[in-house]
Amino acid sequence: MNKPNSRPRSPYFSSGPCAKRPGWSLDVLADATVGRLHRSQAASTKVSAVIDETRALLKIPNDYRIGVVAGSDTGAFEISMWSLLGQRGVDVLAWDAFGGGWAVDVVDQLKISDARVLEAEFGQISDLTAVDFSHDIVFAWNGTSSGVRVPNADWISADREGLTICDATSAVFAMRIDWSKIDVTTWSWQKVLGGEAAHGMLVLSPRAVERLESYVPPRPLPKLFRLTKDGKLNEGIFQGATINTPSLLCVEDVLDAMRWAEGIGGLEAQIERSENNLATIAQWVEKTNWIEFVVEDPEIRSCTSICLKLSDACGLTGEARDAAPKHIADLLAEEGVAYDINAYHESPPGLRIWAGATVELSDVEDLLPWLDWAFSEVGATN
Repeated sequence: MNKPNSRPRSPYFSSGPCAKRPGWSLDVLADATVGRLHRSQAASTKVSAVIDETRALLKIPNDYRIGVVAGSDTGAFEISMWSLLGQRGVDVLAWDAFGGGWAVDVVDQLKISDARVLEAEFGQISDLTAVDFSHDIVFAWNGTSSGVRVPNADWISADREGLTICDATSAVFAMRIDWSKIDVTTWSWQKVLGGEAAHGMLVLSPRAVERLESYVPPRPLPKLFRLTKDGKLNEGIFQGATINTPSLLCVEDVLDAMRWAEGIGGLEAQIERSENNLATIAQWVEKTNWIEFVVEDPEIRSCTSICLKLSDACGLTGEARDAAPKHIADLLAEEGVAYDINAYHESPPGLRIWAGATVELSDVEDLLPWLDWAFSEVGATN
């Protein structure tokens, strides 16, 4: 098979950090408040703007608190679990590597005695009807390593007793989040926005704030995890006064990303771009016999971290079949066509293509013939 004539203009299909927004350059950082105290008015105004832009773009209710914290999505989620869990039982929904990681924290590190882990096979989703809403619920909206997402928030009880704590890092800005059903939401800038790493976002509902102010967890909390002061929520964290020093270059960068998102039509436009990318890949999979989705059910198929595997009809078996996805990914990286599309390192052999809002549809369209070419090259050597 000959090499395709067209190449993606942007070869960045990594699932985190993901592609920068179209047209991005270092020039967008020119107004960053570098060299300033992060608590100075000039710098804190920028951090506060991140909170305000986030609320406006995602339509987060006014009585929800939004904060910038350390440690990316992992840091934000760990802060949430260590600060909030232990008052009641916990249900952890685990259908990919990240949900499994949160389960380890809950069971082995926090040692919640009344904890249940509701697992699912790779490519499937936990039994949402089995969730006990007298418990706190820990889950990822989108399983980045498996490409499985919850279909919606209808399964979450409106009159739940426990809190819902959601890792939404590869979902927010590309999928609709029903804020009335989520008490704690976390994400990082380097996912759908294409921002830079090391900073996490933490959103708390009034119910989550009430838990923080009424419950003292039976464990020491390091300074980076402390959201309260003298038994009350530390409001400064949610007004732009971060616990530790943020990168003001990263702050400037994420402000640029959100302003770009607003300029293309806001959240609905971001969702549409990601869903269109998924639909285009789905059309190609439908007519291509060597590849298939990891997630069979389209209702729970991610539109950001799209996970694929070789089909039974691919003509390869055994070790050759297992090795083929990495060879495909390596070939396309060597060609400068697509970077970092091998499956997550803890996942079964496969490909993972990021198709979030910062990825242009034309680049997805140009990538697909190259996938066919790369498979033909790999197949010819086996």
